[in-house]
Amino acid sequence: MRKDFEPLGVWAPLAAVGWNLLTAFVLYFLARLVYLVENWSYFVPNLSWGHLMEMLAGGMVFDVSAVMVTNVPYIVMMLLPLQMKETALWQRVCRALFMAVNGVALAANLCDAVYFRFTMRRTTTTVFSEFANEDNLLGIFLTETLNHAYLLVVFLLLMWGAWRLYRTTGIKGTEYRWWHYDVATLLSLLLLAPFVVAGIRGGFATAVRPITISNANQYVDRPMEAALVLNTPFSLYRTIGKAVFVVPGYYRSEAEMAAVYSPLHVPQDSVAARSPFAKPHSRLKNVVVLIVESFGREYIGALNRTLDDGRYRGYTPFVDSLIAKSITFKYSFCNGRKSIDGMPSVLSSIPMFVEPFFLTPASMNHVGGIAALLGAEGYETAFFHGAQRGSMGFQAFARSTGFRHYYGREDFNDDERFDGDADFDGMWAIWDEPFLQYYAAKMSEMKEPFMTAVFTASSHHPYVVPEKYKEVFPEEGIIMHKCIRYTDMALRKFFETASRQPWYHNTIFVLTSDHTNMSDHLEYQTDLGGFASPIIIYEPGNADFRPEVQDKIAQQIDIMPTLMGMLNYHKPYVAFGIDLLATPAEETWAVNYLNGIYQYVKHGHVLQFDGQQTKAVYALTDSLMQQNLLGRVPQQQRMERELKAIIQQYMERMVQDRLQP
Repeated sequence: MRKDFEPLGVWAPLAAVGWNLLTAFVLYFLARLVYLVENWSYFVPNLSWGHLMEMLAGGMVFDVSAVMVTNVPYIVMMLLPLQMKETALWQRVCRALFMAVNGVALAANLCDAVYFRFTMRRTTTTVFSEFANEDNLLGIFLTETLNHAYLLVVFLLLMWGAWRLYRTTGIKGTEYRWWHYDVATLLSLLLLAPFVVAGIRGGFATAVRPITISNANQYVDRPMEAALVLNTPFSLYRTIGKAVFVVPGYYRSEAEMAAVYSPLHVPQDSVAARSPFAKPHSRLKNVVVLIVESFGREYIGALNRTLDDGRYRGYTPFVDSLIAKSITFKYSFCNGRKSIDGMPSVLSSIPMFVEPFFLTPASMNHVGGIAALLGAEGYETAFFHGAQRGSMGFQAFARSTGFRHYYGREDFNDDERFDGDADFDGMWAIWDEPFLQYYAAKMSEMKEPFMTAVFTASSHHPYVVPEKYKEVFPEEGIIMHKCIRYTDMALRKFFETASRQPWYHNTIFVLTSDHTNMSDHLEYQTDLGGFASPIIIYEPGNADFRPEVQDKIAQQIDIMPTLMGMLNYHKPYVAFGIDLLATPAEETWAVNYLNGIYQYVKHGHVLQFDGQQTKAVYALTDSLMQQNLLGRVPQQQRMERELKAIIQQYMERMVQDRLQP
């Protein structure tokens, strides 16, 4: 054993601990630089040297906290006033513990550098619930390791460096009195304890509360940048067992709050009187909702005519043609960045605030949705997802929100009309083309009226297409584009099949995405651009249906109330969105949550609010979000009042189980 700190005698353990904690701190810092480089295109807009230094300095606060929390057992083992621990074996155990703990932390930070582009935030403990039912995680991890082998090299180099830099106490065999050693190590432990506590809390002052994820926003100009300030171990342990929904006190009474905003939708008496639901023997419309994996608005040429100086054609020729026959919206957004966010938003009009709704205790509330409302009126309801049952928690979600049937990979395999697992992509689910054909076939067996939803899977990691299409859809642009072309083709074939079915002209179709994905345009890499998803409404059998791109703001949570409006639904229900087709353009809005910041889009602007105060306001036409108009927009106070009402309504209804009228 090397006598690294032998000249310090009985104070050598304290010196060794300090040196090794500094090494751990350097690992976090270097991992943050890798995080920055890996996602450079997301952080570089408007990034100045001074602001980068501010974020890196802020990151040190969170790194100190994470280093102290994760290394408490190591610190105690090194500074226990026990003479017996000055042995080679004890020192080896301490060294192994230090390397293991900080190796896991380093790996988590490096893995999250890859995951960021999908979520635009640091990973929290809900990730364990989100993927609890997946049996392909090892394959995904190995695939991504191969795709990012350079990060594995970085990991190994940094761990080798940490091993080489590690220092032991080195006092075995030196002459000193053992009671001196006991006193010195005890004093070292007592002296270091307040520094450890202060590091964990984020400061020494008694007024300083333990820092949380939201504290990262004091160092950033954009919510997305909070991910760079934070580190993954901190984000994980700070969300263990935490209350997700905290009711703010913006409004003192329900009446005061409801006067500004209420999610309770009560149809007018005139609507209820003429509703087909109230008339026996009325032919009710079918509803088909297609939630297309990662199908961001960026990929759709028809919604991006100004990109690349008008030369952009996108990767969705069929969806472009569908838009020409549909109603869609100039500004449309998703309400979350994960698949588990998209399902409640689209089908139950519940946005993602703080954490994915179905991964929180509030998921045990009485929850409704399109399927529950229409199922109560005699609709046959079914949810389709080409993965194994239980994947992503979608089966539990479907059942809890009123879907009577669930069809997954096992059901597809049991249908002799199809090729079973020969059409499995080997990672996630059945390829989109065959599964959408299965979807169409199963709907033709359902009794009308029916309400169904399908969640596709192919336009996703690991970004491959079926072997027979590799020449048809070759690599182009970014790795995602060929998958988008494949899924667009699958959608075309689905609609071709559906158009030959007797139920087709009596159906309202809605096409949207669960969230966005990889991007190669700066407009879609901003805090708001990362939420840009299409919302396309198509009603082929309605002679009065007028296709257009409406100059409105739309969001996923608007889909449910818009469909209820189109169907002339006649009963009260709770939905956090609005009926887009019955709301004037100036009153449409969207909201989402990113790294502790609520983004509220209305009145031609984007307001960013941290729960206490507005941090920034941008013009909606400022696509790169470069000019902060804080304090210079007349609508700012009105937007703040409206957003506060939305937040408080959401939080109150979550904790009070009031998601139904």
